[in-house]
Amino acid sequence: MTFPPPSTGTVPSLRPVAHFTARDTWLNDPNGLLFHDGTYHLFFQNNPQGSTWGEISWGHATSTDLVTWQEQDVAIWATDDEMAFSGSAVVDSQNTSGLAGPGETALVAVYTSAARPRAGSPGIQSQSLAYSVDSGATWTRYAGNPVLDIGSTEFRDPKVFWFDAETAADGSPGEGQGHWVMVAVEAVDRRVVLYTSPDLLSWTYASAFGPAHATGGVWECPDLFPLVVQETGETRWVLVVSLNPGGIAGGSGSQYFVGDFDGTTFVAERLSTSTDPADHDWLDYGRDYYAAVSFNHVPDGRRLMVGWASNWEYANETPTAPWRSAMSLVREVDLVLGADGRHRVRQHPVLPPAEVLPGVFELSVPCGAGDRTALVLTGDDGGSDRLVLTVDGDERSITCDRTQSGAVDFHPAFPSVDWAPLPVGADDVVDVVVVVDATVVEVYVGGGLVTLTEQVFPSSPFTRLDREVLSTAG
Repeated sequence: MTFPPPSTGTVPSLRPVAHFTARDTWLNDPNGLLFHDGTYHLFFQNNPQGSTWGEISWGHATSTDLVTWQEQDVAIWATDDEMAFSGSAVVDSQNTSGLAGPGETALVAVYTSAARPRAGSPGIQSQSLAYSVDSGATWTRYAGNPVLDIGSTEFRDPKVFWFDAETAADGSPGEGQGHWVMVAVEAVDRRVVLYTSPDLLSWTYASAFGPAHATGGVWECPDLFPLVVQETGETRWVLVVSLNPGGIAGGSGSQYFVGDFDGTTFVAERLSTSTDPADHDWLDYGRDYYAAVSFNHVPDGRRLMVGWASNWEYANETPTAPWRSAMSLVREVDLVLGADGRHRVRQHPVLPPAEVLPGVFELSVPCGAGDRTALVLTGDDGGSDRLVLTVDGDERSITCDRTQSGAVDFHPAFPSVDWAPLPVGADDVVDVVVVVDATVVEVYVGGGLVTLTEQVFPSSPFTRLDREVLSTAG
């Protein structure tokens, strides 16, 4: 992905190269992630007319390697009647919907029709379809929209996949018996709702999950998928729920639950009554990882996820122009059994070659009792801008201090010191991987059992990482 630098803004030279950004417009939640005929499709919430939220449509980008993205034409435009809020996309390879003609395969997007409020109408949110029979190049709204309407103003973000009890669910219909599953949210009730369908056109209510764990804000952008537990070979299901506000670091965040799913009902294996966010499971402990969802139809059973690398507290005010906001790196996730007996998601970034993104630092850091180490990111210009990661063996934590990371005064919520636990079972040394890409820093701790994602806006790019021993057990 190669774009010219923006012509205005306080940090004109800083555009990520491996984290997707829209060319010159606003971007938020990833949508419709799928793999089809050798191409990965990334759709995203997009304002084609500006660099702040509004006129929400589905933008579109494609890639063959998950690190180099080409922006395509807008896929689903906002209309006078509705905006196209978040959703998902599937390959209807068996033409269950009947939307494909002879010799065609339909890609079907399931999105939230956010009706514009009118006099006497509150702005209903319902679920609708758009489809493509030319591999995603052009999209047509289904004439029978909406396909699911419960009369709510807070019913959104459908993630759809195919469930077949005889095979692993990979998001596409096979030859056996099965059905489509839609996972959506009743946002202000902090509830995930599940519907089933034989054809993507008619939907039947199946079950609900929640409220549970973090409920400090509205629930959004759910996802549900199976993962094999690395130590046992068993399959468990992971339910991802984003919420805003109420994230572990403040503002937006993404939590997850591990459990079982039988095609209609999700049952979590662990539900805590604790109100402490640290007692729950988080996909990311940083300030800037939200609305993470996974790709459908990825071959070889891989589960790949992308999140929005921003936070609703200040997203409309970050100091870039004319573009605003970026996606996270694509992360491959699996499931491991922790030393405490809990299943935990582990995340591995899909990294570009070093010549594309040289800012990848891999370290082993002491974390025994008495050990404190600072990892300091700075630029080559000798300036005072810095981001400081502190690994504390006594506190069993890693903190990220971005209060001196450059432009921090554009919003009072931005300058922050954020916390994450060291992975359970970590011995006296922990592996830390720091990925620096202009305005986005991603930190992977303990092989990806803990991650932090943070935006930064330094006066010049962070290119150096120095280690400072603050105290040592030795």
